[in-house]
Amino acid sequence: MTAIPPSDAESAFRAALAERILVKDGPYGTAIQALGLGEADYRGELAVTHDQKGNNDILNLTRPDAILGIARAYAAAGADLLATNSFNANAISQADYGTAHLVGEINRAAARIVRTVADEAAARDGRRRFVAGALGPTNKTLSLSPRVEDPGFREVDFDGVKAVYREQIDALLDGGVDFILIETVFDTLNAKAAAMAAMEAEGARGARVPLLLSMTLTDLAGRNLSGQTVEAFWVSLAHARPLAVGLNCSFGATELRPHVASMARIAEAPLLVYPNAGLPNAFGGYDEAPATTAALVRQWAEAGLANIIGGCCGTTPAHIAAIRDAVAGLPPRRIPEPAPALRLSGLEAFAFA
Repeated sequence: MTAIPPSDAESAFRAALAERILVKDGPYGTAIQALGLGEADYRGELAVTHDQKGNNDILNLTRPDAILGIARAYAAAGADLLATNSFNANAISQADYGTAHLVGEINRAAARIVRTVADEAAARDGRRRFVAGALGPTNKTLSLSPRVEDPGFREVDFDGVKAVYREQIDALLDGGVDFILIETVFDTLNAKAAAMAAMEAEGARGARVPLLLSMTLTDLAGRNLSGQTVEAFWVSLAHARPLAVGLNCSFGATELRPHVASMARIAEAPLLVYPNAGLPNAFGGYDEAPATTAALVRQWAEAGLANIIGGCCGTTPAHIAAIRDAVAGLPPRRIPEPAPALRLSGLEAFAFA
């Protein structure tokens, strides 16, 4: 079988990564919350039966101006990598709002919005921006049972989750994204289903579908919900040949630092990290100032730990601009070349020379 050559976007992204630390944008969730939208904003003119308040993804259809404004703010702040507002735009998550039938429309709209912003920004200053189609973990898990009394029970199966992701991936690609971002991975098996869906989409299209993978931790010990360490996560998904791999959400930059260092030592791919703006306060908000977040991630960059840095929950365009300034001129992390070995993963990684 003839190998599928890299896409133009992939080649350009790799070239940029070789020169400097790239900056990813911030979150849509907390940015949308700050707009104070009502249920009517979410619902728009759609003929839906469920209350739509909180369905951030539906805003790609009903309030595209709001999503466009957020994306433009991140582009203006200096982000090189812009993600789509599609974290929960999958049939499993949208079923809660009675809008699973709109998944294709939502994702195509999400991709077109951010593609427009990326192209506008590039036209202004000549610097290419890249668009990542964001896939969240869904609200189901393949590895764990939701029933304490029945550990073998699963609400979903692998093929079903893969099909759900394939629908989303195809729509995002149709809308014009450059890459697929599988983010906030709390269950590695869910991420494997998403990666396989992307591989199948690649084969069907005869065109590369570059992947970005980002794990989220559930405790300070450095494991995700399905129990894997960051090293085991990398070994589990290295076969997907990700364009970048890393960590997001979970904690602020202070708490993530040791786990970023662990992944930086072993991942044979550029490292993507986007922390929260510190830990949430008693009201669920985030108080860490842009200058504080920027100073912390600058320490990562000075230690050679990252290739792409951005922000997750609680970060704003001001945080992204501060991060951009903090890492400007610092060299990107060098990709390690571990000695050849048989590498296996369960909850932890194992290497046999």
